[in-house]
Amino acid sequence: MHRLLSAVTARAATPGGQAWGCGRRRAHQRAGLPPLGHGWVGGLGLGLGLALGVKLAGGLSGATPAQPPAAPDPEASPQAEPQEQSLAPWSPQSPAPPPSRCFARAIESSRDLLHRIKDEVGAPGIVVGVSVDGKEVWSEGLGYADVENRVPCKPETVMRIASISKSLTMVALAKLWEAGKLDLDIPVQHYVPEFPEKEYEGEKVSVTTRLLISHLSGIRHYEKDMKKVKEEKAYKALKMMKEMVASDQEKEGKSNEKNDFAKAKTEQDNEAKCRNSKPGKKKNDFEQGELYLKEKFENSIESLRLFKNDPLFFKPGSQFLYSTFGYTLLAAIVERASGYKYLDYMQKIFHDLDMLTTVQEENEPVIYNRARFYVYNKKRRLVNTPYVDNSYKWAGGGFLSTVGDLLKFGNAMLYGYQVGLFKDSNENLLPGYLKPETMVMIWTPVPNTEMSWDKEGKYAMAWGVVEKKQIYGSCRKQRHYVSHTGGAVGASSVLLVLPEELDTEAVNNKVPPRGIIVSIICNMQSVGLNSTALKIALEFDKDRSD
Repeated sequence: MHRLLSAVTARAATPGGQAWGCGRRRAHQRAGLPPLGHGWVGGLGLGLGLALGVKLAGGLSGATPAQPPAAPDPEASPQAEPQEQSLAPWSPQSPAPPPSRCFARAIESSRDLLHRIKDEVGAPGIVVGVSVDGKEVWSEGLGYADVENRVPCKPETVMRIASISKSLTMVALAKLWEAGKLDLDIPVQHYVPEFPEKEYEGEKVSVTTRLLISHLSGIRHYEKDMKKVKEEKAYKALKMMKEMVASDQEKEGKSNEKNDFAKAKTEQDNEAKCRNSKPGKKKNDFEQGELYLKEKFENSIESLRLFKNDPLFFKPGSQFLYSTFGYTLLAAIVERASGYKYLDYMQKIFHDLDMLTTVQEENEPVIYNRARFYVYNKKRRLVNTPYVDNSYKWAGGGFLSTVGDLLKFGNAMLYGYQVGLFKDSNENLLPGYLKPETMVMIWTPVPNTEMSWDKEGKYAMAWGVVEKKQIYGSCRKQRHYVSHTGGAVGASSVLLVLPEELDTEAVNNKVPPRGIIVSIICNMQSVGLNSTALKIALEFDKDRSD
């Protein structure tokens, strides 16, 4: 310290030091401040000496060792940090890239919403991605991809996307249909004779590719008990009819005492019917043994043996029955119509769409950034999910992906859907991966279908669709959007597309895709994410409009 003080004093005494000190004085005087005296250099040296003395004393003292950093809380909200700061090994949240300033409010609001959802369900980790008009504006991971090894979630984290795989398979079917290699309306036996012809109540019926896509084929899902499925469908239909009657009566708003008595009597009768027809408790999907298959199937044709000889639960076309096995049959159709193995054909599509991290889930390959998957046991303890082999359902729920790849996929679909509107104003636009008319067909609701994750919508062709609707002025306005959710062993997912509301004048000086895409993946099963994704999309749409 003595040497350092001597050096400072010597520098002040040398000609260079004089020039430096005089320069400081002149700058001080130019600023209109009182002139500096010769003692200011000594004051500087004294201040520096005191600071170094305190530092040295602290370093030499061994009585009070430095305290280690506090243990992290994986559920805690993220703290504001400089973007350049590297991620600590234990940090439960990945460092987000600098957000676009115009979406800062939407990002903050959406992050808070995801933290609340994550805390509510006890999910170990969750990853979100958002794109606006074709550009990714936010992606972030919260919590852990691997709890045991404290690996945080990040935008590159790879997870099961479950039934979003159905929307990917739809692209393969659409490409074959556009090329004239696939007829959607002829019996599936034309392509897959290994699937036997079917009867329903003694009558020969046809199962077609189009019916399979929209879950109208009558092929079962994981529940094998036909009676339970039919009872549940009947109960839901009766309940829905009761709600519709009540809604109609509310709209009328006028009734006399006689009508009131009649309505009361009808309600009592309906209640009695509902109570009497209420089905016995049906197992949910995660209680079904087939969801946990460990057997490896070499191809789609081989996996047909799981269900091909089972009876149809409904007459094809008559009722909606969500069926992942129906998509196993669609994978076999893709193989026969294309001449390629299903996975090879899908990898070509992923390459075209630049979805380089999207692959089928297999246990053997090393897949970088792959998350682990979790569930709570009966004691409400977090445990690893059992090993499963998804080779029997690649097409319906067997792919892994990232939020970034899902955003690319959503934007490719939105571009194809909108590009036809822009052709007149911009002739230089490239064609979409699928033609506009194909995308309109895919995103058009199909009669007799249901959208289980949003009662306002209908199922279309491997997508759920909610149409634009507003009943009352200055009241709730329902936006048009499409989405698909996913639920697998230890995983939940959603991909949602909120197209911009365009008209002929709005397309000038714009290029597709126009709209918001939200993808969310989570390493915990049974987490409903569609409403969360819609709220996030609307937050970003608000900032975009502003």
